[in-house]
Amino acid sequence: MPLFNQHLVEQWINKVALRHGRRVGHLNYIFCNDERILEVNRQFLQHDYYTDIITFDNCRGRTINGDMFISVDTVRTNAEQVGATYNQELHRVIIHGVLHLCGINDKGPGEREIMEAHENEALSLIPEISE
Repeated sequence: MPLFNQHLVEQWINKVALRHGRRVGHLNYIFCNDERILEVNRQFLQHDYYTDIITFDNCRGRTINGDMFISVDTVRTNAEQVGATYNQELHRVIIHGVLHLCGINDKGPGEREIMEAHENEALSLIPEISE
């Protein structure tokens, strides 16, 4: 289980959700290793590759609910590759999942750039990340 200020992260997620016209219901984070996320990716999405997060959407109306599997191994690797701290990358991945639950996609043409803009905006709302 990664160490982070859970209360601060919950407040931040609530703020981001409100900016997208949503409110937060039940969010479950399942922190796992690369092998486990690969199993989940194969079993539920028929994808045969590692990823940092898999988000399962259980939203009801404007209330976001979901389960998010996060590979701490991939988060660590990605942080090293982009020159970020582990916590900065972990926060980016967490908010990425939340943004998916808010209806933002990243698979179609131009959607990745839109997702990144929303991630950056969200990350600027939490002080220790923007420093």
